[in-house]
Amino acid sequence: MGVDISSLVVGKPIELIEISGRRIAVDAFNILYQFLAIIRNRMTGEPLRDSQGRVTSHLSGLLYRTSNLLEAGIKPVFVFDGEPPEFKHVTIKERMAAREKAKKKWKDAVARGKPAMRYAQAASKLTDEMIASAKQLLEYMGVPHLQAPSEGEMQCAHMCLSGDVWATASQDFDTLMTGSTRLIRNLSISGRRKVPNKELYIDVKPEIIELQSMLSTLGITQEQLVTMGILIGTDYSPGVKGIGPKTALKLVKEHRTFTKILENVNWQSEVAAKDIFNFLLNPPVEKDYKDKLKWEDPKYEQLMKFMVDEHDFSADRVQKVIERLRAVAEKGTQSSLKGWLEK
Repeated sequence: MGVDISSLVVGKPIELIEISGRRIAVDAFNILYQFLAIIRNRMTGEPLRDSQGRVTSHLSGLLYRTSNLLEAGIKPVFVFDGEPPEFKHVTIKERMAAREKAKKKWKDAVARGKPAMRYAQAASKLTDEMIASAKQLLEYMGVPHLQAPSEGEMQCAHMCLSGDVWATASQDFDTLMTGSTRLIRNLSISGRRKVPNKELYIDVKPEIIELQSMLSTLGITQEQLVTMGILIGTDYSPGVKGIGPKTALKLVKEHRTFTKILENVNWQSEVAAKDIFNFLLNPPVEKDYKDKLKWEDPKYEQLMKFMVDEHDFSADRVQKVIERLRAVAEKGTQSSLKGWLEK
């Protein structure tokens, strides 16, 4: 979910060609949940499954959308979540309860022949099996992935701050709070999308947000941005009741420091605001990862077996992806996979 500061942030629309050749850290859980939500039967809400009943919606999105990025010359590295901080467990329990409630509504809607998509999406859950299969697919595609010690978006931010990647790709703004110099939204879900509950379609394009430009426009510091997020609500607490983005911005400008701001709000969460503040400014991250940033030629035969033989995807469709990947690898230009290894 993440902190919602969308009303204060204006992203700049970009085309994929504009970031060709760039290394992009992808918040893996964020992207995979998008695939789980979007790639479903529009009426029943059922995700794609193979003959053994295993969910494959995430694999479908990962295969085709990542191929698009590779074909555009983009160098993605997927970063997976590790162990969440102890104080996030309350939020995790609440989310589990919400998913169970949505699951019941989903089954009830299907039984009554009613549209069930939104309940199904709310019931989405990324399992260990799905995560393992996603990592396996990335390896067969020649795309690197990293395991963060804690939150994936914070690892992405660290890599961006260190200059090892150019930007972070995620739908959430959290990565900006933890210092990512650039955030790219809609990277893997660009295209024509239906507006929920309406017979209306909109074009969705990738957009980039530059951290320093955003801070300058808002007239705040990085620490004040973190403070705003805590007041509005994060994955670790619901924030302060009645405080939205505009009020939070007003408060940080008026009171300036974290301590002074906390003295002027009614913090009621059982999680200490200071603990969240310290965690966001100094999150646990893996620093020894540079040798893992290797983009390789895909393992075509294994890719075909994995997608077709193991998970029942169309051989023709997977073969078309393989042909596209071969073409990229054989170009010998800036967008070629082999050329990336020299950079």
